[in-house]
Amino acid sequence: MSPADHCRLYLITPPAFEPADFKDVLAQALDAGDVACVQLRLKDVDDDIVRAAADVLRPVTQARDVAFIMNDRPDLAVETGCDGVHVGQQDASYDDARKLLGPDAIVGVTCHDSRDLAMTAAENGADYVAFGAFYKSGTKTPKYQADPAILSWWQEMMETPCVAIGGITIENSPALIEAGADFLSVVAGVWDYPEGPAVAVKRFNEAMAAIA
Repeated sequence: MSPADHCRLYLITPPAFEPADFKDVLAQALDAGDVACVQLRLKDVDDDIVRAAADVLRPVTQARDVAFIMNDRPDLAVETGCDGVHVGQQDASYDDARKLLGPDAIVGVTCHDSRDLAMTAAENGADYVAFGAFYKSGTKTPKYQADPAILSWWQEMMETPCVAIGGITIENSPALIEAGADFLSVVAGVWDYPEGPAVAVKRFNEAMAAIA
């Protein structure tokens, strides 16, 4: 994931879903506008459930040239044919993930609101660093609060792309786009959008294009 010419969407799957039903919803969302990647994020479930979800959703994304990223688990990313993995500070280390996935896979790292963590990850070779949470999220209770200024600082200092995460909606996204986010990581802002995920993707793209 190279720095984008303009901000792009980075979708994360809902906290819980039925893969067979969600597959069509995902396809409609991806067909509605530009999406850079989809991260499969299922917490506190059996590995077989994660594998089954990956097997259903990965072909939907990859058929559309959208990267499919596994959350937390480099081992499952390799096993299920994902394009990469996203690791947090309490998950597998960047080095371990890179060794498992190889030089060509995408490996992104959560850096919260820390400039030091982000610079270390970038210097180690991370494909992107993720800052947040920027806003309150219904998906999980954030332990860290990031300010959009960190995105502007990052763009001035580093070439590694940055992802903004945490409670992002169409309405509050302009501040992050203007600050320099290369990608907006969105969960409820798309899947729970009143007019449907496809409309949300379209409107996020419109917001990004207006500021590009």
